[in-house]
Amino acid sequence: MPWWEIVLIIMGSLVGLLFLLSLGAFAYFKIKSSGVFKKGNGKKYSVENTETIKSPLTGKTYYFLGSSVTYGAASFGESMVDFLGKKHGANCVKEAISGTTFSREKKNSYIERIHNFDANVTPDAFICQLSTNDATMAALPESNRHHITLGEISDKFDGFDEYTTFGAMEAIIAYAKKTWNCPIYFYTGSYYKSLTYEKMNEALKKLKEKWGIEIIDLYYDKEFNDVDKKLYKFYMNDKIHPTRAGYKHWWLKKFEDALMK
Repeated sequence: MPWWEIVLIIMGSLVGLLFLLSLGAFAYFKIKSSGVFKKGNGKKYSVENTETIKSPLTGKTYYFLGSSVTYGAASFGESMVDFLGKKHGANCVKEAISGTTFSREKKNSYIERIHNFDANVTPDAFICQLSTNDATMAALPESNRHHITLGEISDKFDGFDEYTTFGAMEAIIAYAKKTWNCPIYFYTGSYYKSLTYEKMNEALKKLKEKWGIEIIDLYYDKEFNDVDKKLYKFYMNDKIHPTRAGYKHWWLKKFEDALMK
C-alpha cells in the first residue's frame, strides 16, 4: 500500500474520531443542561408528588408568559407555574417557549405570544418573566446576528418600538391592561452576575412607577438569595434555571406571598 494511502486512512480516522468526540460532547452538555443528572430533579420533588391544599389561591386563574425559566427547561418541564397550580388547585396557564425574547426581532417573541391567551377570560393576575435571553442577546456585539437592542422606556402610553426589549415590555403591559385590566406582575430570576440583566431590572422599576405594575423580585432580594453553595447547587441546574426542588422549595414561596397579598 502506498504511503500516501496510509496517511489518508489515518487522517480519515482522526477526522472521524474528532467528529464522534464532538458529537458526544454536544450530547453530554445537551443532556446536562436538561437537568437529568441533578439530584434536585428527583421524582420526590415532582409536581406529581406535591400535595394539594385549600388556600386563597384555590380556583383562581393565572396567566404566565415567559421562556425557559417559566417552562422549566432544566426540570422536566415543571416550573413554579405547575407547582403553584397543583399545590393550590389554581388554573395556571403557561405560555412559555425556551430561548425566546420580548423583542419581535426574534421568532416566537413574548409580544407575539401574549395573544395566545384567551382574551375573553380575565385572569386573576398576568405574570411575565423578565427574560434573561434579552439580557444575553443585548450584550452581544451589534455585528452578531443574535444581537437585539434594549431600547428606552418611552414617555408614551402607546406606539412602542416592539423590536426593542423595553418597547415590547411596554406593549405587553398596555395589552394586558386593555384586554384584561387585571393585576400585572413581572418576575425576575434569582441573582446571577449580569450587567445587562441588572440594567433590565432597573428599567423594570421605572416601568412599575409608570404603569403601576408589581414586581416579584428574586434578583435583588438578599435574604432570598442567601443560600449556601451546596444548597444552591441542589436548587439550580445552572445560574439561571432551577431544578424541581429549586422551584418547589425555594422559588414557589415568593410567588405565593405575592399573589396572596
